[in-house]
Amino acid sequence: MPTEKLETKGTLVACQKTNRSKTTLKITMLSLGFVYEPYEPREPISFLKRWFTPSGWRRTKEDLIMEMKTAYAIARLRKKTGYSKKQFYQNAVALYKEINSLMANGDVTSLRKSVTEKMYSTLKNELKRRETMWQHVYWELLEPIVKVRTLRARMIALDKNDLDKAFIQLTIEFLAKQRFEAYDSKGSVVAGDKAKEILVRDIWVFERSLFHVGADWRLCGRISI
Repeated sequence: MPTEKLETKGTLVACQKTNRSKTTLKITMLSLGFVYEPYEPREPISFLKRWFTPSGWRRTKEDLIMEMKTAYAIARLRKKTGYSKKQFYQNAVALYKEINSLMANGDVTSLRKSVTEKMYSTLKNELKRRETMWQHVYWELLEPIVKVRTLRARMIALDKNDLDKAFIQLTIEFLAKQRFEAYDSKGSVVAGDKAKEILVRDIWVFERSLFHVGADWRLCGRISI
């Protein structure tokens, strides 16, 4: 597992007293704080190279391992939470629309519940930079969305002896038509054109815990390709 700093919250829990006072530290992890095995598109490989060269065999083995990791993560998610792809996609699109709308409106406070702490810090900094260029922006998602698909799923276990203590990260591709326009302090358009539709591809990573009751999906990262 990577060595990035984990996002944690510590809670002191007092234990029963015996001959002396004892206090234990209970750690509740709210998020991994990083994207585990970030998605990268694979270079196309020809049929002949894949099946008739050593490098092709290695590539095929790597591809198979990655697909098995995704299948395993989805299987664990379904077993623990009753995961439905259709329902999750509806939820993911709703989060995609909500987060983008809040960003467009500059509503930093409302972002907290939909993103991890690290992602919240990233988005807050993005808004600060945006405010130095634009006074406000117009953003609209044209529905239904063109395409949603899962690119990768990963389960990250915190305890090898208890696989239920784990996080799931789903990497989702959104292909959507949008409208965008940015304005300066005088209300003049300085970027975009809301009369025009633009086709946008975004890759977002959503995360949820398998060991918190009522845990919700939150945005934990975005991937640029």
